[in-house]
Amino acid sequence: MTEYSPLQSEIKKLIKSSGPMPVWRYMELCLTHPKHGYYVSRDPLGREGDFTTAPEVSQMFGELLGLWAASVWKAIDSPPLLRLIELGPGRGTMMADALRALRVLPPLYQSLSVHLVEINPVLQEKQKATLSGVHNIAWHDSIDDVPEGPAIIFANEYFDVLPIHQAVKRETGWHERAVELDSNGKLAFGSASEPIPRFEVLLPPLVRAAPVGAVFEWRPDAEIMKIASRVRDQDGAALIIDYGHTRSDAGDTFQAIARHSFADPLTNPGQADVTAHVDFEALGRAAEDLGARVHGPVPQGEFLKRLGIETRAVTLMAKTTPEVSEDISGALKRLIGGGRGGMGSMFKVLAISEPSIISLAGLSDEKQDAKAELK
Repeated sequence: MTEYSPLQSEIKKLIKSSGPMPVWRYMELCLTHPKHGYYVSRDPLGREGDFTTAPEVSQMFGELLGLWAASVWKAIDSPPLLRLIELGPGRGTMMADALRALRVLPPLYQSLSVHLVEINPVLQEKQKATLSGVHNIAWHDSIDDVPEGPAIIFANEYFDVLPIHQAVKRETGWHERAVELDSNGKLAFGSASEPIPRFEVLLPPLVRAAPVGAVFEWRPDAEIMKIASRVRDQDGAALIIDYGHTRSDAGDTFQAIARHSFADPLTNPGQADVTAHVDFEALGRAAEDLGARVHGPVPQGEFLKRLGIETRAVTLMAKTTPEVSEDISGALKRLIGGGRGGMGSMFKVLAISEPSIISLAGLSDEKQDAKAELK
């Protein structure tokens, strides 16, 4: 992260010429500006980057998702061609681990066509290196470009970076939150002068009772609608894993992460990851409105435990040195635990499937240990 942000100069010019910028537009520019956007120019992952995702913590995460995909494949009558799609696949680590787990089922492995939706050319090259042994693989700019057919879709930490709209409650109603310039010429939060017409009637009941000054944020349904309509019409399921809340409520979760620490989202735009929590109730509602079936959400820790991550950890630890065993134990704690540094409670898991699938592994109450013979 540098002192100077070239994107900041551009954003200030835009605000001076066109007026305050809605939060969604500011977030969109920060992440996907064609020249200075955070996600189009760098590798943000790992110790040297700005954050670490679950697949980078341990191979167990991707392996269990691979076995989850196998259970879905069986639930949809084992089609001879299955498109395995990942949205925002990072360095390709999770897909590599999932595919390694799926090798134990040759009929499924041979039916796979792998599709990665990625706009970052730096990460795309890393994915190509990580997945160099995979033959039937393609890259796309959008899920719209993935060919038709039964599909299993992974979206791990994908929705949190989709731009959000924010509205602030005033005495006069709900006003769109914006980014403007303060008296010193610095970026600052403000709000539109006129309230959003008839906004109140669209809000969840909890939010209508929010006090003056409260912030409500939402994402357009376009992306979840693409996913839900695809699995509804063409068979399959999608697995969404992200940090967020299980019910729609007021609250400002717009944040920036740089070097594994929180930062001011209005400082150095384009140099830090800007995100917001995912509203899982809104995702589920949009999918159900389209006629897809929704499973969950459940906490990530519970999901992984139901799939047998503790058993898998014990198996791995039995085959290695005490030092590596300690690393595996630490990774397990991070993936399923709560508290500081734990992902088990903050991250939630939601699945969307075609309507005839009644239950999916890890998302119903019973424990469904994924006991494939992992090599």
